[in-house]
Amino acid sequence: MPIPIISTRDPQFSATLKRIIQRRESRGGKVERQVGEIIRQVRKGGDRALLRYTRMFDGVHLRPVEMEVRPSEIDQAMRMVKREDLRALRLAAKRIAAFHRRQIEKSWSYRDSLGLFLGQRIAPLDRVGIYVPGGKAAYPSTVLMNAVPATVAGVKEIVMTSPIRENSALVLAAARIAGVDRIFRVGGAQAISALAFGTETIPRVDKIVGPGNIFVATAKRLVFGEVDIDSIAGPSEILLLVDGRVDPIYVAADMLSQAEHDELASALCLTPSLRLARRIQAALEKQLRETRRRKITVKALRSYGAIIVSRGLKEAVEVANAIAPEHVEVMARRPEKLARSIRHAGAIFLGPYSTPPLGDYLAGPNHVLPTGGSARFFSPLGTYDFLKRTNVIRAPREALRLLAPEIIRLARLEGLYDHARAVEVRFRKEGYREQKG
Repeated sequence: MPIPIISTRDPQFSATLKRIIQRRESRGGKVERQVGEIIRQVRKGGDRALLRYTRMFDGVHLRPVEMEVRPSEIDQAMRMVKREDLRALRLAAKRIAAFHRRQIEKSWSYRDSLGLFLGQRIAPLDRVGIYVPGGKAAYPSTVLMNAVPATVAGVKEIVMTSPIRENSALVLAAARIAGVDRIFRVGGAQAISALAFGTETIPRVDKIVGPGNIFVATAKRLVFGEVDIDSIAGPSEILLLVDGRVDPIYVAADMLSQAEHDELASALCLTPSLRLARRIQAALEKQLRETRRRKITVKALRSYGAIIVSRGLKEAVEVANAIAPEHVEVMARRPEKLARSIRHAGAIFLGPYSTPPLGDYLAGPNHVLPTGGSARFFSPLGTYDFLKRTNVIRAPREALRLLAPEIIRLARLEGLYDHARAVEVRFRKEGYREQKG
């Protein structure tokens, strides 16, 4: 039996759910020390250290002049990719751009009743780094989902790092389509350090986005503050809320679509119907015989999957909000009404035909979503992640004069007398005298 059926009434339910939620790989200990040393060495040694770690971890021997992918290599990749595959990539990029253009913020300002001009200037970041995993598989959709919003936001330069290999033609083609400016064939924690601090060859960026393994995720966390990052990506997860009317084949297929990512992926289904739970379990067992990633999928389902029988859909929603998963899929008679009660989710898919792979590739909204319960406070990647805000204040003399007494009072309450003096010197002739103590 690849996946258990449990009930919210079971005495061990809370413990089981806690184990699933806290399945993330450790962030501390040996990994953090190792990654910290890699970051220090690359920051200190630049290209030399970066290439040493590339040989050590990836088995790839590069010279500094070979790190950057040449435009002719990308041209060749475009010719290697099948015409129908390029068409699919271009369609995805077009739909992603259309969605993310609606997120663009504009600068704004107003003049208040005292005559102060107040506003906020919105501007794109100068340079962004995109990390794309590679080696064993190619992920062109990751390129599109990270680079297209940056392009839409107007980022001046988009730099991509990835352990480019012979199977990377799709990744290079996606980068060209998405508007990536420069590509470097390095990966791992060493690539994150290079983006954060710069080397002789790789320019320093203002923000790093993109998923990766535990070493990449730890590196992003450790360089945060030197640069901005999107979030710390964790294993994929899906939670389905279903009533007794849905087709169990759909439910099983969508659970498997997320479980095949890796052994730490979580696939959960919540339903008030025990009968449906058993039918879903049977559908999973049947479809598992046909999956190509059976070993990974079975381990994920056994370790971090479950079909949960709740007391009702209301309780199912409460459990979903407690988990705050990456994907929530609602297949019920009135999915929109039920979804209004879901407060914490990276993305919500409504109805039997809104399968998560639609969101992964072609719907348009970003598939870079908060994981591991971080949907309580993180948002999906978007155009807004590549914009920065600057406040603008311009005060006429009369406005500052009217507010001066209270500014001075507040500054003195905090013991910041030079703050008060900075206002007083402008109006000494009008009686705002510096007061001692």
